[in-house]
Amino acid sequence: MDALQFDRRHLWRPYAGMREPGPVHHVVEAEGVWLTLADGARMIDAMSSWWCAAHGHRHPQIVAAMTAQLNRMPHVMFGGLTHDPAIDLGRRLVAMLPEGLDRIFYSDSGSVAVEVALKMALQAQVARGFPARTAFATVRGGYHGDTWKAMSLCDPDTGMHGQYGRALQIEHFVAAPPIPFDADWDEDPARNGLSEVAQLLQAHGERIAAFILEPVVQGAGGMRFYHPAYLTGLRALCDAHGVLLIFDEIATGFGRTGRMFAMDFVNVVPDILCLGKALTGGHITFAATVAHETVAESISAGSPGVLMHGPTFMANPLACAAASASLDLLQGDDWRETVRRIEAQLQTELAPARSLAGVQDVRVLGAIGVIEMKAPLDTSRVHAFAKTSGVFLRPFGRLLYAMPPYVTRPDELTRITTAMLDIAGWSA
Repeated sequence: MDALQFDRRHLWRPYAGMREPGPVHHVVEAEGVWLTLADGARMIDAMSSWWCAAHGHRHPQIVAAMTAQLNRMPHVMFGGLTHDPAIDLGRRLVAMLPEGLDRIFYSDSGSVAVEVALKMALQAQVARGFPARTAFATVRGGYHGDTWKAMSLCDPDTGMHGQYGRALQIEHFVAAPPIPFDADWDEDPARNGLSEVAQLLQAHGERIAAFILEPVVQGAGGMRFYHPAYLTGLRALCDAHGVLLIFDEIATGFGRTGRMFAMDFVNVVPDILCLGKALTGGHITFAATVAHETVAESISAGSPGVLMHGPTFMANPLACAAASASLDLLQGDDWRETVRRIEAQLQTELAPARSLAGVQDVRVLGAIGVIEMKAPLDTSRVHAFAKTSGVFLRPFGRLLYAMPPYVTRPDELTRITTAMLDIAGWSA
């Protein structure tokens, strides 16, 4: 049995069954934006490998930091021990986040970071004397991960977890923010989506611990970009009803939208922030949940006075070293110019898709380019086209999108947009 036969028979693919798992490309090397396949073919990773490889693959600075750390100490438990990589990374995060948002809980994946955030919110509310606040609220069209509690806060109708049905706790949902990112903001709550939030919190706020959402960009739930002013109104409503506010910036953090964090568009500070994906530049799995000092103090002052969570690989030194090196690459303004260049080129080169008969919408924000089709794409055909075009894209449903690494050169980006236009043209 050769390697691919073994893979097909024994290794489970993401969001796939074992009978018909779908075709795969056999990657043997990755460097910069390029993936090299077992047969010698090369293709651009236009997805940043599910949005995490922001600096490209095998970045020398990150690899050097990880190699040095590997030779000293790959891992030690974080219970009762500490180490310089965790402390150094913590200093960097505190320096780049708003004042007060500075209590850091390390974990090993974005979905777990969301679970930790929800547990923080519930424990803080109980510690503050609100034991009935055990529910959560969110907007439709969102996605927060595949672990159990996180699934209950993904869209129950259009999301990918509907088959779990009543096994998931029923949460409170309001309509997705209706005003697009580049449209004029409407102050009327009936038209900007905030009246529904106000009604929800008025009716059920005493039982809601926190409101969670992806700021500005809804990722896997639909690749929608909404107006940042929604966050300002949401912050005010949460404060008025004693509901904590959680931002899931796992996909949007560290420059992807053109700002360091999507919340920076309006300088709204959440009570709890979830980070992951590009935190390590995609070189190793890692995440962080950052609580405001007031949340941390509430938990610490209550009973049992501790946050009841502790991953085995919490604050893994190797991951902390990778994350610090990745954040070093985001110092200064060079990355901002790079993302602005990518955004401008995506806007120009994807614009012709608007005239194609099969295209519903084209939208770009930062280093994110989306072509929304009127009908679902043939993912097997797109997968096969990667070998022809030299560009790896992985659409879902009607959405064809790219999140290229920041190191993508203009000529490489043109290859990506050309492939996207070719694919969009199939349905014309």
